[in-house]
Amino acid sequence: MSAIACLWRFDGRPGVAADCDRMLSAQRIYGPHHGAQWADDAGGAEGALAMGRRLYRMLPEDMADRGPVKSRDGRLVLVADVRLDNRDELISALRSDDAALRRDCDAGILMACLERWGDDALDRLVGDFAFALWDSHRRKLTLARDFMGQRPLHFHDGKGFFAAATMAKGLHALPDVPYAADERTVAEFVALLPQSGPGSFFRDVQRVEQGQIVTVTRDGISRRLYWQPRRPDRGDRGPRDWVDGVRHHLDQAVRSRLRGSNGAVASHLSSGFDSAAVTATAARLLAAEGGRVTAFTSVPTVHPDNRFAQRRTLDEGPLAAATAALYPNIEHVRLRTGHVSPIDDLDRTFFLFERPKLNLCNWVWLRQITQETRDRGLGIILHGMMGNMTFSYYGLELLPELLRTGRWGRLAREYAGLMTRAGMSWRAPAGITFGPYMPPRLWGRLTMRFQGFKDDVFNYTAISRRGFDEMDIGGLAKARDLDLNYRPRKDGFADRVWVLRRTDPGNNNKGTLAGWGVDLRDPTADRRLAEYCLSIPTEAYLQGGVTRAVARKVLSDRLPDVVLNTRKRGYQASDWHVGLTGGRADAADELARIARCDAATRTLDVARMQQLVDDLPTADWEHPGVIRSYRLALLRGISAGHFLRKASGSN
Repeated sequence: MSAIACLWRFDGRPGVAADCDRMLSAQRIYGPHHGAQWADDAGGAEGALAMGRRLYRMLPEDMADRGPVKSRDGRLVLVADVRLDNRDELISALRSDDAALRRDCDAGILMACLERWGDDALDRLVGDFAFALWDSHRRKLTLARDFMGQRPLHFHDGKGFFAAATMAKGLHALPDVPYAADERTVAEFVALLPQSGPGSFFRDVQRVEQGQIVTVTRDGISRRLYWQPRRPDRGDRGPRDWVDGVRHHLDQAVRSRLRGSNGAVASHLSSGFDSAAVTATAARLLAAEGGRVTAFTSVPTVHPDNRFAQRRTLDEGPLAAATAALYPNIEHVRLRTGHVSPIDDLDRTFFLFERPKLNLCNWVWLRQITQETRDRGLGIILHGMMGNMTFSYYGLELLPELLRTGRWGRLAREYAGLMTRAGMSWRAPAGITFGPYMPPRLWGRLTMRFQGFKDDVFNYTAISRRGFDEMDIGGLAKARDLDLNYRPRKDGFADRVWVLRRTDPGNNNKGTLAGWGVDLRDPTADRRLAEYCLSIPTEAYLQGGVTRAVARKVLSDRLPDVVLNTRKRGYQASDWHVGLTGGRADAADELARIARCDAATRTLDVARMQQLVDDLPTADWEHPGVIRSYRLALLRGISAGHFLRKASGSN
């Protein structure tokens, strides 16, 4: 992995190489092992340009990485933060028998692909990457990220110059780049809007979006999405065809992410399908070479109260242990972190990730797993964050699709099956079927009638009414296809693509590497696996009332029946209130600081947050109203407020 930087000055100012070096130095924590750069300071009227990278060695081939890569004719120069998961396939497609290329670093192979195929190379790449490519003949700079945004890349379009860097702190090393929070982006974060568009959490710092190419010339900047998945066709292939294909792609995705592991990796292991599938698959693949998986499960510190969460697995330890017990080469480690305050370590989190954390109570156990991984000398954590949108998709959006297309017989069978086999009441499938077509007000009245509450952005978030109105959060939500009433969605394919595109894990991955020396890898976000699963019709995922039908068949050869057949969904950090209660004084102190930050008081309802801390409950923590007010609104509001005050320079 690398931290990269690029600076192009159009105004003739000297010192472009020294300024680029400052950008790299500011990002040293993300690349401590080796730094190198290249400069073209003889650009004349077209300006001078410098680019470089700092390396964090994680792969065997990283020893061959000497810095910016030049094309054979010297026309192109590349700096890249890249791990290619289909190296051998790319080398074969290049028709290269060059042994040196096979030993080359991934940036070298990426350059060979870009030299051969240009921008079309991006449709051949599998893996995590962000890069900057300079074309000295065309005087053109190209930036790009992988389809899921696993590696970050930011830029600033300034007066007389253009700069790009892996993390915003690389840009802020330049005195011409202002240092301040982007209040609108933070407000969108608080209101749970998709992170869409080029905006970042810092003012005047933009990001290359997931699956996007950004082209920069003296005449301006252009952008285009290169990742455009195709909608599935309703064919005559049966479930067996899909099962074999998904198994192949899942095995391939996990195998490629074991590269550089030296036969030992860590993994997240919950009670659900996704992390269990990744953990089990890794154990199967590593067993042949004597490799091991250390699987971490977060379990509650205190016995959880499930009066309000009867359909949730509040202690995921037993089901996770059932998966681990199938594989002798899995060491199962249960971690108890409920006593840790979610307010702890916010300053370090700000420095490493340069964005607020979405879920502070989950960050408590995620941070501990990462620390334990580091302490055991492991450098890779496998997880299954995107599994729900790829192979283990639930398929419930089939119901409104059946209604819309007039397949009412199938709809009736699925409706009956969901009540008898999935244990749903009649209201749940009815809401999923008809909800997408209801007016928002009617949906709100019905949810209030049957659930006792309705989703209101001012209940489950800490956004202020002033900030909501002044920043037009309602209009932005509509433009980004987010229904703030959270009605069910009616198009399974479109919904899955929407979720994949709203997720930007780049800063999180980079901050984890910098803080703990651990590389987060998600096989369920493999491009080959994602595109294959998106090609499967929605009707394959819901069959006879059985949700996640594809995944249940796919995983029948690697997970225990008790996991495959559970009707409950996992619930992580069910003891979240223990840490919040213990950290009450810290929360009050942080809110007092937030209240002195003008940007925070414009965006957040700080008075309500302070009142919530004053009125901290002593019981019924899983009551829906308590969850919305404290776990969601208060903790996310503190995360956002802390970011705003730090980015504003407030102490």
